[in-house]
Amino acid sequence: MTTLAHEPAASHTGNGLSVPFAVTGTGLHVPSQVVTNDDLTRSTRRSGDWITTRTGIHERRRLAPDLATSDMCVAAARPAMEAARITPDGLDAIIVASYTHDQPLPSTALIVKDALGACSALALDVAHAACASGVHAVLLAAHLLQNPSLGTVLVIGADCASRVTRPGDRTAGVFFGDAAAAAVLTRTGTEGAGLLSYDIGSQLSYAVQIPAGGSRRPTSPESLAAGAHYVSMDGRAVWDTATTRLPESITRAVRHAGLVVEDIDHYFLHQANINILDAARSQLGIPADRVPITLDRLGNTGAAGIFTALHQTVSQDGLRPGDTYVMCAIGAGFHWGTLCLRQ
Repeated sequence: MTTLAHEPAASHTGNGLSVPFAVTGTGLHVPSQVVTNDDLTRSTRRSGDWITTRTGIHERRRLAPDLATSDMCVAAARPAMEAARITPDGLDAIIVASYTHDQPLPSTALIVKDALGACSALALDVAHAACASGVHAVLLAAHLLQNPSLGTVLVIGADCASRVTRPGDRTAGVFFGDAAAAAVLTRTGTEGAGLLSYDIGSQLSYAVQIPAGGSRRPTSPESLAAGAHYVSMDGRAVWDTATTRLPESITRAVRHAGLVVEDIDHYFLHQANINILDAARSQLGIPADRVPITLDRLGNTGAAGIFTALHQTVSQDGLRPGDTYVMCAIGAGFHWGTLCLRQ
């Protein structure tokens, strides 16, 4: 692992944004194929009990070979738009957060825009923060909504990690699942709603990476033979960074909003590993019922994770006007970040 020696400076604000907005609809799509822990014992030589104890994951989904990330995005977007009572021509922007794009070019967000028929929408991709890309996407959407010409933004988190995981990988292979989840953010007249504060940080590390396929190490017979197009992950480095950065980031963002941890009604956290979530929750003293969990049945769904947790709460009528909530994630790079919002 290579990291910068100095501590990074986080970017944050306590001023909030002047134009209020709210979540008006959410949607979820998971592929039909279920992969249980017992299914993985043959390829990873990990027992089902070991996987459950170390990850909290019981099963995850796998995307069908003839489908791509954009297909999941579209399938998650449609129920979110229906819930928000918005038609495709009412979308001003579509932001797709994913590190598993359909192909390097053209843009996955543009593919989604075309499939939805959202002719006038901006199409934007947020990719290289990996699992933290969803936080970056919502932050971008919040700022776009400050523009008077933009009133509705569709944000989608989606990843198909099964396409970039080496068969039989004993670390990455047990964690990742394929899924997409979407949220429609709409300008509202409710004073005090929207983004209250944020905390964003990063520090260069190669502990989680896909080494080949870029300009430094282009695709070649040698890179393919070496399996360098699959994700590699140093589990200890992920644990150490996540259990340190997530509580720090949440604490700063909440403080800059003029609140304390106990004031927050919901914590939509990156669905990486139940032990990481429990460690962060324990450090901060967050009650378990404020942290919805989807990883037990979906696995680590990358950028989709925070949106799957959001959708679970919204679908149960749990996110109500005036509620405060946190969205927080960490991803390869390392990138991490926390948004503090009010519905």
